[in-house]
Amino acid sequence: MGLFTVNGKALTAKGVKPICNFQHKFENTYLFGAYSPVNGDSLTLQLPNCDTDNFQVFLDELSQKSLQEYKIVILDNGSFHKAKRLIVPGNICLIFLPPYSPELNPAEKIWAKIKRQLKFKHFKTLDDLIDLVCENIKNDLTINEIITITRFGIYCNLLG
Repeated sequence: MGLFTVNGKALTAKGVKPICNFQHKFENTYLFGAYSPVNGDSLTLQLPNCDTDNFQVFLDELSQKSLQEYKIVILDNGSFHKAKRLIVPGNICLIFLPPYSPELNPAEKIWAKIKRQLKFKHFKTLDDLIDLVCENIKNDLTINEIITITRFGIYCNLLG
C-alpha cells in the first residue's frame, strides 16, 4: 500500500461520472500478515520492502509467537515466498495456492478490509498512512473479527 489514492465505487446520478480527489505518488510500504481462522490469533508486520529478506523477518517473528504451536501459512506463488535462501522455521509449514487463486487465501479478506478503510483518503507522508493503518488494525481487527473474516468456505469444513 502506498500514497497512490485507492479508488472505490461511488453513487452518482445516472450518466454522471464520479469525481474525487486523487493523489499520484508512488511511495510504498508493505504489510506481512498471518491470521488464524481457528483462534483469531494474528501477526501483522509493516516492513519497507516486499522481498525475501523481509519475508524471512516475518517468518522468524511468526515462529517465535506461541512457540509450541505449529503454524500453517497459506501463500500465493510470489518468488520471494519460494526463494532458495529462505529458511522456514521448524514450527511453520508453507502451503502454496494454485496460480491466480487469491480468493482461497483467508488473509486476502483481511487485506481487502484494510484497503476499504483507505478508499479516497490522501496522506501527506507515508508515516501518516502507516499510523492510520496501524490504528485501524489495532482497533478493528479483534479476535472475533479475524475469525469471522478468515473462517470461510472450505476452511470451515476443515476446521469442523
